[in-house]
Amino acid sequence: MTQTGSNVPAAIWRRQAADILSAWGLSADHAATTAGILTEADLMGIDSHGIAMLALYERQLQEGGANPRPDIRIVHDHAAVALIDADGGFGQVPSAMAAEMAGDRAEKFGIAAVAIRNSNHYGAAGIYARRLAERGLIGLSTSSVWRSAIVPTGGLEPRLGTNPIAFAAPCAGQRPFLLDMATSTAAIGKLKLAERADRPIPAGWALDRQGAPLLDPAKALRDTLLVPLGGHKRYGLATMVEILSSTLSGAAMTPLREALAGYHDVGHFVMAIDPALIRGSREEFAAEMSRMVDALRATPARNRSVPVMVAGDPEYRCEDERRALGIALPHKLERQLRDICDRAGLVFRMAEEAVPG
Repeated sequence: MTQTGSNVPAAIWRRQAADILSAWGLSADHAATTAGILTEADLMGIDSHGIAMLALYERQLQEGGANPRPDIRIVHDHAAVALIDADGGFGQVPSAMAAEMAGDRAEKFGIAAVAIRNSNHYGAAGIYARRLAERGLIGLSTSSVWRSAIVPTGGLEPRLGTNPIAFAAPCAGQRPFLLDMATSTAAIGKLKLAERADRPIPAGWALDRQGAPLLDPAKALRDTLLVPLGGHKRYGLATMVEILSSTLSGAAMTPLREALAGYHDVGHFVMAIDPALIRGSREEFAAEMSRMVDALRATPARNRSVPVMVAGDPEYRCEDERRALGIALPHKLERQLRDICDRAGLVFRMAEEAVPG
């Protein structure tokens, strides 16, 4: 996201999001959880999955694609596994619930999995995996997407969503290894950021209907044909995420959707593994993880000014900076949020304690 405008403290950022969500009818608890997860994404620099998502959420509520007052319930509960029905609500609350359930059960059984159906966008996948790793567990999080975007290798029409996958593992004395990625070359949110910044997207992100590279983010958003990252191998990975998130949970499968009617019925999947119940000691596992990632960072760099990193390093560096200096609020996003607040009859709080960026 373009770093222009003011910097806003994370507490104000989170409060503004919670105010908006509450005004839309979410309960206080659900608004607070959802706002917290959106803010966490923005702190980590995953701007495409943070408070900028509120524009989409507003439209989904207006069109009947999301339920502001869901009755979230556990459908199946069998020791180490469970299935949650999110009743059409946004995905942050049931996914946070699933991560906690999976963590608790993994500590008892060694491994646990919780699937979610009838949900919606759940934010950044890595947040749920990270929560598990911060408990000393290995975490895996995946999600389907209500909108087809990925074109199967060799095809000319989208059949799968951007289908993110995240994996996290604890490291002694440092923050977890954290891999969070879309299975397309770029997430739809990155197209929106490029459009907001008035810049072209790189060749290889999206195609036109003839299969040629498309550089205009606005056109790519209108007729979304995204390239699977790494060709046929990542096409297979996107399909794997669809199986775990949708086919396993009973959510709507994106390749079989004919039209959107009612709640979007997105599926998620969360799995936790307790290293202690496999190799006997969480501490030993976490210590070896630290040695491994430190060895990777110690790899001689081709460019001495750009050190070798591991997954999670850029996000943690951004999080530290934004917690200290505030989160940059681009002018276009500010205008968008002001409009949302006006429609909801709310005060725009993000200018209260902002400082020039």
